[in-house]
Amino acid sequence: MTGLTENSVGIVQTKTIRVVEQESPLELECGKKLGPIDVAYETYGKLNEAGDNVVLICHALSGNAHVAGVHSADDRKSGWWDVMVGPGKGIDTNKYFVICSNFLGGCSGTTGPSSINPQTGKPYGLDFPIITIADMVKVQKLLLDKLGIKEILSVIGGSMGGMQVLQWAIEYPEFVKSAIAIATTTHLGAQSIAFDAVGRNAILADANFENGKYHNKKGPDRGLAIARMIGHITYLSELGMREKFGRQLRSAKSYSYDFNSEFAVETYLDYQGQTFVERFDANSYLYITKAADYFDLQKDYGSLTKAFSNTKSRFLVISFASDWLYTPSQSEDIVNALVANGKDVSFCNIASDYGHDAFLLEPETLGSLISGFLGASHRPGVRGRSELDSIRTNRPISQFEQAHRTRIDYELIESLIEPNSRVLDIGCGDGELLVNLIKDKNIKGEGIELQQDLVLTCVNRGLSIIQHDVERGLENYAGKSFNYVILSQTVQTMKNPEKVFKELLRIGKKVIVSFPNFAHWRCRIQLFLSGRAPVTRQLPFSWYYSPNIHFLSLKDFDSFCEKLGVKVEKKIPLGKRRLRAVRVLPNLFAEQVIYVTSKV
Repeated sequence: MTGLTENSVGIVQTKTIRVVEQESPLELECGKKLGPIDVAYETYGKLNEAGDNVVLICHALSGNAHVAGVHSADDRKSGWWDVMVGPGKGIDTNKYFVICSNFLGGCSGTTGPSSINPQTGKPYGLDFPIITIADMVKVQKLLLDKLGIKEILSVIGGSMGGMQVLQWAIEYPEFVKSAIAIATTTHLGAQSIAFDAVGRNAILADANFENGKYHNKKGPDRGLAIARMIGHITYLSELGMREKFGRQLRSAKSYSYDFNSEFAVETYLDYQGQTFVERFDANSYLYITKAADYFDLQKDYGSLTKAFSNTKSRFLVISFASDWLYTPSQSEDIVNALVANGKDVSFCNIASDYGHDAFLLEPETLGSLISGFLGASHRPGVRGRSELDSIRTNRPISQFEQAHRTRIDYELIESLIEPNSRVLDIGCGDGELLVNLIKDKNIKGEGIELQQDLVLTCVNRGLSIIQHDVERGLENYAGKSFNYVILSQTVQTMKNPEKVFKELLRIGKKVIVSFPNFAHWRCRIQLFLSGRAPVTRQLPFSWYYSPNIHFLSLKDFDSFCEKLGVKVEKKIPLGKRRLRAVRVLPNLFAEQVIYVTSKV
């Protein structure tokens, strides 16, 4: 049996290169010096003539340089992210030159605690200096220098690899064009540090640890296995574990009434612990988890906003809804700090039951996000609908999305916006309006959207899009930071439109609002004659699944603006001929309306 999969990169080789000589050691953050330093790495694809297609992948705690492919024809196990890296995959090796190295402190070829200390001729063990994420990134940069790489199209990593991504973007702003941080954080919370501490203590308490000098002997296998079990629990979600294992017994029909592993989840963890011991070094586990614990951008830079102030990369931040180790809110903290700095950032919180490990197990959605973002970063520009249709997956289009696509005429809204403006589109749907504005008016456009499929579509179109419920607030956007904020066909779906509208007026110099007129004569007649909630071309939803929770008319919105002290600069009531304004009795004959407003 072979580990080769469809569209595999094939048989690959791990190479090793010396990046630091013994006579010129590298000064680490802890103040100590280390040399020599060797780095194990793998590459896939080809570097193009321009040298602008380099993708650097940073691995997580238990990973290594072997991302994709196999090491021999009879190798049964492919690289740890083989589903994502290869010809035609999310990280397409037909397009990009992909590099991944085992990080400093690892145990898969790069210098770490199991390497030979030139001073003693024996493995370093606990004489190895304490390392940090910044040290790992510095060594990666030395590797790229040795390989002659002049710039990175994108640096990508999940979990602890995502920490390296953030460090790369901060430390080398001119070198990194884009950054994709997946299921990661700017610092570990107390709970995560606690899990790391318990894992380390399991190793340290093992009788075979021998103060880290266990090489060529039976090592602390039991302690390392327990550490892996503890860590692995945090990688899963409660729902995922319940659906996969429940309370099933592994092989018996009744309890054995002893302390052997008998539940399916117990034997699963036993297996995970044992296989980890066969490929990992206990000392490396101590050092790597400590490096993760020490990572704290707020502490290092004073605040997250300051940490990202000098970055120049485009960012794609991705979290997973069921991840309780590095939660979506921790990813949102990254996004909020980037937004506060006015950086180019997109964000998606992927619905998944896999927990933290979802970044390894959601190749379709994650691959589409990464592919679209990489494409837009490599060849900047936005995609029109015809271009998008060629890459869109064959998924059903919901009636809600269809309503978004057939909403108020983009041409009319577009005519209201001055060229070269900065525009934020709230509830931007599939991004069609932003695409038109960017192409026709050369605006700098950003979008906010709640539906995951639409966020994915926008990213594939090359747009900067944040998945966010605007009713949670927009406090990270600076006052008057946009020339226009657009709220098209959305105000009637909000629980607290007053709160949202005030926020939009704060961050936008002008706010364009459009909505269907619930006082249109067809609505009135349907309600009067049938006694039932109206369903029309502009209001295509039956009452029981309609996203509309407020039923307002033009007169209602006029009163609303008057109450809030809002200036109505333009009011354009639209009838059946949607590009022609209704002049007579607009509250009766307008099917929908566009307002241009500003704060008095």
